[in-house]
Amino acid sequence: MTGARRSWTDGSLSGRSFLKPHRAAWAVFHPAWIPQALDPTVERLKRGRVVAGAVAAVGVYTFVEGGFAFEEMLENTAIASAVLFFLTPVTVGVMLFVWRRTGTVGQLKRPLLDSLKLLLLFIGCVMTTVGIFRSSEMFGLVPRMLLTLLGLWMAFFVMAGAVRLSGNFFGSAAVHRCLPPLLATVTTWLMAVPDLITGDLHGLSLTMGIVFILGAPVTVTGLALLEMRRLKRRYGIRLAAHPATLPPTPAGAPSQAPPQGNPYGHPQGNPYGQPYAPHPGQPYQPYPQGDPYGSYRAHNGQNPYGG
Repeated sequence: MTGARRSWTDGSLSGRSFLKPHRAAWAVFHPAWIPQALDPTVERLKRGRVVAGAVAAVGVYTFVEGGFAFEEMLENTAIASAVLFFLTPVTVGVMLFVWRRTGTVGQLKRPLLDSLKLLLLFIGCVMTTVGIFRSSEMFGLVPRMLLTLLGLWMAFFVMAGAVRLSGNFFGSAAVHRCLPPLLATVTTWLMAVPDLITGDLHGLSLTMGIVFILGAPVTVTGLALLEMRRLKRRYGIRLAAHPATLPPTPAGAPSQAPPQGNPYGHPQGNPYGQPYAPHPGQPYQPYPQGDPYGSYRAHNGQNPYGG
């Protein structure tokens, strides 16, 4: 990190955080550079996307297995990570192709690289967790116990991180506010379609299997559309528009300070600035040269995305 930028966690990660894996995951997988939600409604829609996917997934295993199938969930997380490794760059690449008429990739270089780092970090943690559990069987009793404890810590860390990433979707909101709902929709459908095609209904009847399998993508899609609709109507943020061409948030937008208990808030601010929020103290003044990332430039004297 350069001196002009804050640390990845903005000081929210300490040695004590590692005593509780969910706190460590909260800091690591929602870095300080991810912009905060524009208003409470958008935040609630984000959380709805997370809950919809989690309830649908856990519901299948609870119904079929009569309990929580930990190992199967872990293996599926590894498979989902591999899918995300290919799916996320492809989806973002398609949007870059759409945005090419009104802006350049260079303007988005920094947030794209940071999002890629977050994606690779999560995939690395998932694969490490799976490797720890599988390798523990090769050792004696004491090493196996130690590896099991480490594996359990990593498992809780990864699961908490997955919940965190379901809301910010690898920090893609730093690139464009509409990318998280878009990526969440594409991912849930891609994970559900193979089960329908292969007939893998997790032991359920045809009707119940379809309900459980399609429950997540249908619900996530509906919430994602509502989220993007609100962003468009209230803030003028359109998915098809290059981020550099988007207007600043109107003066009536809520304060960017997160409410107490907001898991996506960062009390020390966002090092990228608020790309869609007005300048403090200048609610009606447009960004210089129409650049929605002007707040960062004003503090650092440079374009944050290299444009």
